Amino acid sequence: QVQLVESGGGLVRAGGSLRLSCAHSGNILRINAMGWYRQAPGKQRELVATISSGGSTRYADSVKGRFTISRDNAKNTVSLQMNSLKPEDTAVYYCYANVYTGSGTHYYTGNYWGQGTQVTVSS
Repeated sequence: QVQLVESGGGLVRAGGSLRLSCAHSGNILRINAMGWYRQAPGKQRELVATISSGGSTRYADSVKGRFTISRDNAKNTVSLQMNSLKPEDTAVYYCYANVYTGSGTHYYTGNYWGQGTQVTVSS
C-alpha cells in the first residue's frame, strides 16, 4: 500500500510564499513521477507541476517562474515552493505519485493521491 501525506498549506496574502511538502511511504519499488495538482471550487483538477524519476520538471503556464518543484529522495518527500502567490492560486493542492509497486506475483504501476491541503491567498 502506498501513502501520500501533504503538509504546508495555509492562508497567505497575495505576493507571499508557501512551501508544500508531500511525504510518501509504503511498498514503493520505483517512483516514475510525482507532482502537484490543484482544484479550485467549481473547477476541474489541474496540473501544477511534475517531476520525473530523472529529475525533469514540468509546470503549468500559470505558475512558471513562481513555483518550483523538488524531490528529496533521502527523505522520501516532494516539495512545491510557491512564491509571488496570487488569489487565483487559491485551491486544494493534491500530491500525486505514479509508482511501481506490488508483491509476490502481482506487480503494477498505479496512480496515488494525497488527501489534499488547502491554500488560500487573500488579496
